[in-house]
Amino acid sequence: MNPTAGMFPRFPPPPPMPFYYTSPMQPPPFYFHAAVPVPSSAVPVRSVWAWNFREESDKLCHLAWNARYVAVDVHYPGLVHHADRNHNILTVEERYAVVKANVDALKPLQVGIALRDDHGRHLGAWEFNLRDFCAVSDPHDENSLAYLAGRGLDVDRLRVRGLSAKMLREKLLRSGLFDPRCARSWITYAGAYHVAYLLKIVTGGAPLPQDMAGFVNAVRRYFGDQVYDVARMAADADCPVMPLGLERIADHLGFRPPLGSPRLAAAAGVHALQVFMRLKYRELGGDVERHRGLLQGLH
Repeated sequence: MNPTAGMFPRFPPPPPMPFYYTSPMQPPPFYFHAAVPVPSSAVPVRSVWAWNFREESDKLCHLAWNARYVAVDVHYPGLVHHADRNHNILTVEERYAVVKANVDALKPLQVGIALRDDHGRHLGAWEFNLRDFCAVSDPHDENSLAYLAGRGLDVDRLRVRGLSAKMLREKLLRSGLFDPRCARSWITYAGAYHVAYLLKIVTGGAPLPQDMAGFVNAVRRYFGDQVYDVARMAADADCPVMPLGLERIADHLGFRPPLGSPRLAAAAGVHALQVFMRLKYRELGGDVERHRGLLQGLH
C-alpha cells in the first residue's frame, strides 16, 4: 500500500473510545500573559515500575480525559545508524531515513509523560521504566548508555523491575490520550525521535512508515495535528535569545527541576510543557501556528 495515502497495514488505527463529553476548551490562566515571571514550584514526578504500574497507570487514565496539553520524552540507547554526510545538508527524506533506521532497530528505555489541563494547570507527570532492552544482546551506543547512567538511569534495574512496552501500549490506548475527538496539543523538545518512539510503542513495535509523508500521516492519525516542538519555538526570531538545551532554557525562565526524578524522561516532559506555555503566551503572543507539526531533527 502507498504510505502517502495514510493506509498502513502494520499501523492499526487507535481503538474507538467510549463516549465522553468534553466541554469547550478555555483560555489559559492570566499569569501566562503577565509581564512579571511567576515563581515556579517544583513538580513531582511519579516513577513507574512493574510493581506500581497498575496504580499509576490508572491515575494517568483518570486524569487523561482532562488533559489539554501532553508532553512526551523518550530515552533510548543512542544511535546506531548515521548519515554519510553532514546532517545540515540532508534532505527531509534523508533525515527521516536515519530516524526510521534507528527507531526500527532500537528499543526505548524510558517514557516520560506530563499533562496539563485547558487552564494550563499541572495534572501529573509519569516516568515509565521499560524492561525490553537488554544491554548484552540488543544494539545500542555505549556512550549514550554511559551518558544516561550519569543522569541516573540504571539499565540493569530496568531489565529486572521495569514494565513491558506492550503493557504501556495497552494502557495508553485505553487512556483517551489518542482520542481524535479531543483537541489536544502534544509537546516535545527536539522531538523527532521522541514522537517516533512513542508511535512505535503504541503501534505494537511496527516499523515506521517508509517515507516522510507516511510518517506525517501516521502522526496525525494518532496524535492529531497539534504537535509542537519547543526547540523550534525557542529558536523563533520573535523569542529573546535562549540558551541551548531544555534544562538550560527552563532554568533561564525560572522553572525548578521536578521532584523525584529531576534529570530523566518525565522531567523533560515537565520542562517541555512549562517552556511551551511560557513561550506561547508570553514571547509568541499565543500564536504558534507556524510551528505546528515541525519537529527538530526532521524539518
